[in-house]
Amino acid sequence: MSQPSVKFNAQDRPEFFKELRKRVNAHFKENNISRHANLEMKFKTAFMIALYFTPMILMITGVVTSLWGVIGMWTLMGIGMSGIGLSIMHDANHGAYSQNKHVNNVLGYLLNFLGAYHTNWKIQHNVLHHSFTNVDGHDEDIAKEGVMRFSPTQERKSIYRFQVFYAPFLYGIMTIYWFLSKDFEQVIRYHKRDLLAPQGYTFASALAEVIFNKIWYLAIFLALPIIVIALPWWQVLLGFLLMHFISGLFLALIFQPAHVIHETNFYVPDENGSIENNWAVHQLRTTANFANKSVFFSWFVGGLNFQIEHHLFPHICHVHYRHISAIVKQTAEEYDVPYHQHRTFLDALRSHFSLLHQLGTGSYDKKLATA
Repeated sequence: MSQPSVKFNAQDRPEFFKELRKRVNAHFKENNISRHANLEMKFKTAFMIALYFTPMILMITGVVTSLWGVIGMWTLMGIGMSGIGLSIMHDANHGAYSQNKHVNNVLGYLLNFLGAYHTNWKIQHNVLHHSFTNVDGHDEDIAKEGVMRFSPTQERKSIYRFQVFYAPFLYGIMTIYWFLSKDFEQVIRYHKRDLLAPQGYTFASALAEVIFNKIWYLAIFLALPIIVIALPWWQVLLGFLLMHFISGLFLALIFQPAHVIHETNFYVPDENGSIENNWAVHQLRTTANFANKSVFFSWFVGGLNFQIEHHLFPHICHVHYRHISAIVKQTAEEYDVPYHQHRTFLDALRSHFSLLHQLGTGSYDKKLATA
């Protein structure tokens, strides 16, 4: 079964994205700037990789041996894991890090050192999420049936009344779910939907690669520390799980307030598989920015607080989003296209968790019915 097509409305202000691309292209040409990684990005790459791997080296070589020292190392690894995920592998797997595809492939493969599988990520994120943002039945980022309700177009269950309370826990175990189960589920599902072949994989080759990657990942990052660190095995295991919980929470709390908030829209294709908006207009209706004035925050989260710019120009390295955001916002205003943004990260989180609560209790549905 191939992936059903979704048709966007090509008649909905097509001149908007045409003009926007022209202006963004002019920005890079006039300033003689590459769209790819600059020195700042290369420094960040070295920093985040070191932040993730150095604590592991310190633990397994016996430099850090105390319980709280080891816990501190796992904590740093959790932060480094987030940094690699949000910045380095994210840009690389979009082809935005370098114009050299081999550099992108190598840095994109870092995702496997975090316990996930890079090919599945490309399908879920690049193919499904970026193409069909907030489209129920197509965007897997909002497809959490039986666990959470992220869209008013999804069925509501009684357990969802409590989702605003258990969401942070589920966010925290997100990457644990990745390496234990999700990658296997996705390989099977993507095979059935004919999504593996465009990535150059058969079902057998993808499954074999997932199994191989899981084995060496767990051997290096869990079994080896348990064997060589002079602490009880369960304390090492708790540190490993803490690393994943920190990373999962960071990742979810950056991505969710960019799409699942009060200001964004959610869609279901009509009987013909059509969406009412032009693709570029759709991205602005389903995406939001936050904390755009915070330079350090933007640095740490890989520019993904400029989520609008990222969705419109995923092949541009994130270090440039801050500089093109004014162009995007001005062009959107000229063509009467919404440009959602929150002043602070806290404001964005408040909107996200408020929406989770209303989707869970059904009050959001009642508000829609009376609108």
